[in-house]
Amino acid sequence: MKYRAVVFDLDGTLLDTLEDIADSVNIGLDRLGFPGHDVEAYKYFIGDGVEELAFQALPDDQRHTVTVVRLVAAVREEYRKRWADKTRAYDGIPELLDGLTARGVKMAILSNKPDNFTRLAVSHLLPCWEFSPVIGAQASIPRKPDPAAALQIAERLNIPPGKFIYLGDGDTDMRTALAAGMYPVGALWGFRSGDELAASGARALIEKPTDLLNLI
Repeated sequence: MKYRAVVFDLDGTLLDTLEDIADSVNIGLDRLGFPGHDVEAYKYFIGDGVEELAFQALPDDQRHTVTVVRLVAAVREEYRKRWADKTRAYDGIPELLDGLTARGVKMAILSNKPDNFTRLAVSHLLPCWEFSPVIGAQASIPRKPDPAAALQIAERLNIPPGKFIYLGDGDTDMRTALAAGMYPVGALWGFRSGDELAASGARALIEKPTDLLNLI
């Protein structure tokens, strides 16, 4: 096999989390007296962590540190209530994961979603497959696009970075893959366009999850 391992992004790549995130942020915004956004708008707010999500969701003239902190707290509280209401694995993801498992390909997850929610979502919604390690946003590890966590995954699995495919749906993922020396593949079913993925360094774009098996 050309590649021995895959690092997956989570939101917009393995799981369609958009509506639950949008609902949580919109409720948080309403609690603080601010207008919400259409669900589609959140495709461009997600990917760089909950603090950046809150910053982007606030009106331009309200993006003060204190207000961002208040919205982050509200979003965390609301998301805890509804993180699995509408979130599901994308069509074709189970077949992809089965195919990789059958080929003996190692699988890991690296997300800028808070670590507790990342682990919760994986354990409840993707329980049939082995991902090791699963890493979400935490204070001790720089967030993507910093390559530190991706390189930590390679070290823990004792597989050279060049033997990894990195599958994600956003520019942050592509930049992380390039910085880590992994092969960046853009998921066209996710939150960002093919043009954006290509511009940020995707070496391949795939239209459906099982297309990844042709690259292994």
